[in-house]
Amino acid sequence: MSLPLVFVHGIRLSGASWSVVREQLGEHPSAAVDLPGHGARRGERFTLAAAIDAVAEGVDEVGGRALVVGHSLGGYVSIAAAARHPERAVGLVVAGASSLPSRRMTTPFTLIHRVLSRQSDGGERASGRIFDAMLPPQVATAIKRGGIATEVIPDVVRASDRFDPLTNLAAYPGPLWLINGSRDHFRADERQFLAASTNGRLLVTPRAGHYLPLAHPAEFARSVLDISYAAAGHASTE
Repeated sequence: MSLPLVFVHGIRLSGASWSVVREQLGEHPSAAVDLPGHGARRGERFTLAAAIDAVAEGVDEVGGRALVVGHSLGGYVSIAAAARHPERAVGLVVAGASSLPSRRMTTPFTLIHRVLSRQSDGGERASGRIFDAMLPPQVATAIKRGGIATEVIPDVVRASDRFDPLTNLAAYPGPLWLINGSRDHFRADERQFLAASTNGRLLVTPRAGHYLPLAHPAEFARSVLDISYAAAGHASTE
């Protein structure tokens, strides 16, 4: 027995960024949401409430109960969604989102927005070249196909004031897996995140960075598939 998977993407990306990970799952049921202001929802205002609704809708798409898998921005949103809807998010995987929200965390994104928004295409081509250099070709192509929404950064930065991951993790009764690359700059507070959870585990991948799920899609897919069986077993004992 296992759980369906719902994937939640990082800032500026879209559900398409998970395409290669999902391909590795074979026939295992999964969905990948577009958060407000991203992907097919570009132009919408990003708010935390609307993002939580997007995750809940993704879970409903796969049957109403799922392992929710969030990366970066998607990790913070997934934590909030799991606390709001624990009956839907019966297990939670958070990758690259284990730092407490702060001005120090958001300032680099504000600077990136300022630089890229001066370009005629909003920095989409420049961003695409960066992903080409960092990620496997199939993943970078999927990201570019889904669109790179630099324009959403100010909304996300404003919404980050409402992120409260420690309180949300304390309220969430289900199992949590934190998966971080050892070189990820968003893992500074992972021990606090782990301590806040009632049932948490920490997995650190050596020599991997912030884009661990997208840089190593086959390995990440195997990990979340194994976790989906563990989470299903935990749910069946409640």
